[in-house]
Amino acid sequence: MKKIYKYVLDYSRMGYVDGLFIAEESEIQAAMGKTIYFGEILGKYSEVIDDLTEDSLTVLSDNQDFIAKFIEVMGDGTISGYNPLDYIQDEDEDEDE
Repeated sequence: MKKIYKYVLDYSRMGYVDGLFIAEESEIQAAMGKTIYFGEILGKYSEVIDDLTEDSLTVLSDNQDFIAKFIEVMGDGTISGYNPLDYIQDEDEDEDE
């Protein structure tokens, strides 16, 4: 089942990372606890890293008719901002790679 999610990561004085995206519930469950590596998106030397948890995600809609119509008009995937699923760090991958 697809849902519209809002992702928020507060980095205090440095800023925050947010995003709005559509994903399958199974994709979210598979990504829970994995390391999200954004790199230096909040400026030089910022090194933004997060472990995906349910606290950083909010379900905005699970209405399948609405989501289907939205995908028809706007497309699937990231709506705006950052989609944490696009930044999952492979376990074999080093942060410097």
